[in-house]
Amino acid sequence: MGEEKKVESQKQVKYIVLRTTAGQELNVALMLESVAKSMGVEGIYSIIIPPKIKGYLIIEATGHHVVHQVSKDIKHVKGRAMGALSRDEVERLIKTTPLVEELKPGTDVEIISGPFKGFKAKVVSVNVDKKTVTLNILEASFKMEATVPVDSVKPVKK
Repeated sequence: MGEEKKVESQKQVKYIVLRTTAGQELNVALMLESVAKSMGVEGIYSIIIPPKIKGYLIIEATGHHVVHQVSKDIKHVKGRAMGALSRDEVERLIKTTPLVEELKPGTDVEIISGPFKGFKAKVVSVNVDKKTVTLNILEASFKMEATVPVDSVKPVKK
């Protein structure tokens, strides 16, 4: 078992960025996996689709040559970055913040489930412990407040 760790640490893993057509990230990732398996390519460990960035994939591999070999004839692949990302940069790109931390009083949101589904509202207060938000429903003809679970709302982008 100690020898396995030694071999594992000797592998130089790089995180290579692959540019794709926006909206086709999942298709490209699936095609990359399929091509790598059919060609018997060793050296690709994971394919990451960053949730915050459209049009890019991050491939954990032993080197650029492996990524080039697998991605050269795949539709929707636009190009590769010459450098490589560090593990910290990859973690920062894929880490998502809980919605409770994003919501602040005054934030405009849309209710995505429950009896007020589709309504626009403004956050009045956030209860982090109970994971609920108190909202002022903007589309009501009178002042109406409702307390709903955090996962029932999504922030409206301005």
